[in-house]
Parts: sequence; C-alpha cells; structure tokens
Amino acid sequence: MMDKNVVQAGETYMMNMILIGSIATSLCTALGALPAMLFTNVTHRGRDILLAFTAGIMVSASTYGLIPSALKLSNLAVLAVGILLGTAILTIMERLVPHSDPEHSSMSTAHGASSVLFLSAMALHNLPEGLSVGVSYGSHDHDLGAIVALSIGLQNMPEGFLIALFLITHRVNKWFALLLAFVTGMLELVFCWIGYVFSGLFSAVVPYGLAFAAGAMLFVVYKELIPESHGDGNERASTFSFIIGLLTMIAVTHMLM
Repeated sequence: MMDKNVVQAGETYMMNMILIGSIATSLCTALGALPAMLFTNVTHRGRDILLAFTAGIMVSASTYGLIPSALKLSNLAVLAVGILLGTAILTIMERLVPHSDPEHSSMSTAHGASSVLFLSAMALHNLPEGLSVGVSYGSHDHDLGAIVALSIGLQNMPEGFLIALFLITHRVNKWFALLLAFVTGMLELVFCWIGYVFSGLFSAVVPYGLAFAAGAMLFVVYKELIPESHGDGNERASTFSFIIGLLTMIAVTHMLM
C-alpha cells in the first residue's frame, strides 16, 4: 500500500509539473506581446524599420535556433526535407489567400494577406516547439522537461512581442493583436500535451517539425517582410534594423544555451 501511494504521489507531482511548465511556456507568448501595445501611430518609416527588425529576429531564430536544433536531432537530409516542405506549404497558402504583393502603399488586401501568412508561419513554428516540450517531459530524464520548458518559454517572450508588433504595424487593433499572440501560445500548449501523451511516437517527428518551421519563417521573411520594408527610401535604415534584430535574437538564444 505504501509503495502504491508513493507511486501515485509521484505521478501527481509529475502531472502538476507538466501542467505548470506547459501553461507557463505558452503564456510567455502573451506576456512578451504586452510591450508592443505601447506602439501606436507608427509612421511609414517607423513601420519599415520595425518590419526589418522583425525579419532579423525571424532569420536569427531560424538559422541560429531551429536549424541547429534539427541537425542535432537528425541529419542534413531531414533538415532539407523539413525546410523545403515548410516553404512549399507557405507557397500554397499564399496562393490560396487573396493576395497583392507589396507595392509600398497602404493597400488593406496586401496587409491582410501578409498578416495571415505571418501568423501562419509563427503558429507553425510553435507546433514543433510544443511537441519538444511534451516529448522532453515524457522522456526518462525528468529534469529535461523543466529545462526545455524554461528555455522555450523565455524564447517565446520576444516572439510574442514580434507577433503583436507586426500586427499592430499592419493596422490590426492592438487588443486583437494581443489576443492572436495569446492564441498562438495556446497552440503550443495543446501540442505540448500531444507530445507528452505520444512521446514515443513524436520523438522522431520533432526534427522535421523544427526544420519545417524554419522553412516557413524564412519564406515569410524573404517573400513578405524584406520587400515591404524596402522601396520607400528607408532601405538603409531598414538594413541596419534587420541586423540589429538578428543580433538581438542571437543574444537571447545565446543566453539560454
């Protein structure tokens, strides 16, 4: 009876730790989005600079975070398949979404299409991260789950800021932008539990998912963000902003390693 109670207590403790870790990781996205609420009445020049900063963060997150993680868990072939698949899916989505390529104007159709593609890329990016947290909690190393949850949670804070900032600069209501950032975080929560319940099954899928997310994010950067931040005389400022965004995310990632 004593052994049974000990086992049940251990299982309860583990479930509580998973619940706390997964919820905290997901809520970090909304928490990070809060500072973006301060950005109102952004000028056209400011918008181009912020979009370039966003592009720098996304390139850094892909090349310095997602791609190395995928390579550590698999090999170059898996990485290539995942990146190409992510690029292909976003290409198909772009064709399905009513779309006008950026013409450096205030066309609402172009803004709406860009926002949909951006949100899709960020949401797809959160899915393998959620699986990673869940699989880590489901592994035999009980400390691994907490470490991975903490790392991804801290990384989610600048990503939440990134999502809200992008949407606000595209004239989305700031409260709705905060809600959308919260929703993308909740997607990660759902996939964290899926990863935990099916940890043995999804452990092999995680590297594909990480590479897939990298491909999706790089597509959005090259196809949408960089063209939108150039062409109105702000190219030089946008270029420096891109580099600053790149270095900012590298610094955040480096501190977590």
